[in-house]
Amino acid sequence: MGSVKIIIAVCLFLPLRLLAQQVDVSSGNAMTLEPVLKKYVDRFNSLDSEYVKNYVPNAAAFDWLKANVPLLDCPDSTIEQTYYYRWWTFRKHLKETPDGFIFTEFITPVKHAGRFNALSCAFGHHVYEGRWLRNTTYLDQYIQYWYLKDAQQKAPRFHQFSSWAADAVYNRFLVDGDSSFVKALLPAMDEDYRLWEREKRLPDGLFWQFDVKDGMEESISGARREKHTRPTISSYMYGNANALAKIATMAGNDTLRTRYTADAQKIRSLVQINLWDDTAAFFKVRQVIKGSETTRFSNAREQIGFIPWYFDLPADKAKYAVAWEQLTDTSGFDAPWGLTTAERRHPLFRSHGSGGCEWDGAIWPFATTQTLKGLANLLTHYKHRGGMTPAVYYNTLLVYARSQQKNGEPYLGEYQDERTGYWLKGDDPRSSYYNHSGFCDLVINDLIGLKPRADGKLELYPLIPQDKWDWFYLEGVPYHGKVVSVRWDKTGEKYGKGKGLKVVVDGKEVYSGKGLNKVLVKGI
Repeated sequence: MGSVKIIIAVCLFLPLRLLAQQVDVSSGNAMTLEPVLKKYVDRFNSLDSEYVKNYVPNAAAFDWLKANVPLLDCPDSTIEQTYYYRWWTFRKHLKETPDGFIFTEFITPVKHAGRFNALSCAFGHHVYEGRWLRNTTYLDQYIQYWYLKDAQQKAPRFHQFSSWAADAVYNRFLVDGDSSFVKALLPAMDEDYRLWEREKRLPDGLFWQFDVKDGMEESISGARREKHTRPTISSYMYGNANALAKIATMAGNDTLRTRYTADAQKIRSLVQINLWDDTAAFFKVRQVIKGSETTRFSNAREQIGFIPWYFDLPADKAKYAVAWEQLTDTSGFDAPWGLTTAERRHPLFRSHGSGGCEWDGAIWPFATTQTLKGLANLLTHYKHRGGMTPAVYYNTLLVYARSQQKNGEPYLGEYQDERTGYWLKGDDPRSSYYNHSGFCDLVINDLIGLKPRADGKLELYPLIPQDKWDWFYLEGVPYHGKVVSVRWDKTGEKYGKGKGLKVVVDGKEVYSGKGLNKVLVKGI
C-alpha cells in the first residue's frame, strides 16, 4: 500500500516519461529520509502566512518536494535546515503561465519585472539550482520561456540584466544528459550571444555594462551612464562562449564550434590582460574617464573580482590565486555575517545608502553564491589555491547558511548588514523568500561534490574537511536518467550499511571506499 501511495504522489507532479525513473526512487535504499523532509516542511509551513500561492501551495509542498528534490541527512543542523528551507522556498516561486512554467525572483509583483512577474537577473542561479529537480519539465519550460517566448515579444526582457545563461543551460545538460534539448536550443542561444555582442561589446573585444544592469546598483566602481568594463559580464560571456562551443560540438556544427572556441580564448586573454590589477592583485572594473576614451582601474576591490573563477577563466598561476587571500581578510571581504560586496577597508564602504539596493559593501546572497562556486572551482580544478582549503569553503558556506534567518527563524531576503545580519529591506513583503541566489547546488555539486560530466561517468569530489562530518546521506539525485545516492558513514554505526563511502545508482552499489576522497565511477 505504501508504494502505491508513493506512485500516486509522483503522478500528480510528473509527466509520464519520468514516471519509471521516479518509481525506481521508491525502491531499495531510497525514500528513507522522508521523515526528515516532513519535519522541515511541517515547520516551515507552520511559520508561513502564505500570502502568495503559486503552482505548489504549502499544502502540497511535502508531496512535491518528495517527488522532486534530493534529500539530505547530515550532522550540521544549520546546513541541513537551510538546505531544506531553500528547496521549500524555491518551490514557492514555481509559476504556471500561458507560456509554460517559470521561476520568479520576487514572491510579490514588482514594477521592474516583465510578464508574469518574470525577471532574468538570477536566471543562472535558478538553472544551477533547479537542475537537480527530478521533473525536468519545469526547467525545460523556464529555459524555453526566456530563449524562445520572451524573444517573440515586442520588448524582450532577457537582456534587462547580464547573464551567464548559456553556461547554466550547458551545466544543466551535464546533470540530465539530454543532448537533444540543448542542441535544439543552439540556434536561439547563438542568436542571443550575437545580440549581446551588438549591444555590449567594445571594440577591444571585452564587454561593458552599467552596474544596475548587472543587478549590482550603487556599487563603488559602477555607473548608470558610463560604459565601464566589468569582470562580471565579460566573465559571463566567456562562460557562455565555452558552453556554446561544447554544444556546437555535440550538434556537429563545426562553424559555431570554431567561432566560440576562438572567442572564449580571446575573452580569457583580454580579461587577464586588461582587468587584472597587478598592484591590487585583483580583477577589477576598468572605468571610463569622463570626457575621454581612456580608462583606469577602479580603486576598489569588489567581490565581483572572484567571478572569473566561477567559469575557470584565470590561468592556474600563483599570480592570480593570491586574490583569494582577500576572502579571509577582515579588512577585505570577511565580515561576521558573511562576505561583503566591497572590501571593508575602502573609504567608500557602505557609503552609498539610497534606501534602494546598495552593492557598496552589504552582504548579497547573489554574490555569495557566485563566490562560493568560484572557490569550489579553485579547490577542485586548480593547483594554485592562494591558501584556500576545504575548511575555508566549509566555514564560508556555514556562515552563509547561518545568515539565512531573521529573529531566529529561517528567512531569505535581499541583502544584509555585515555586522548585525539585519535584512536591509526590513519587513518589505517583496523581500521574503527572495529567489536571487543559490544554496542547494552548492551543497550537492560542491560540498558533497557530485560533479556531473558529459561522458556519463560519475565523479565525486567532496570538499567536506576530513575532521568535520562522520556521516551524511544524500538521497535521490537525478543523473543521466538514473537516480544516485551518496552515503558516508565513517564507523558504519550511523546507517548500519557498512563503513566508508558508498555510491548507489538505481538501487545498486557501484562504489565502496574507506575514505571521503575523490571518486570516479565508470559505466554507470
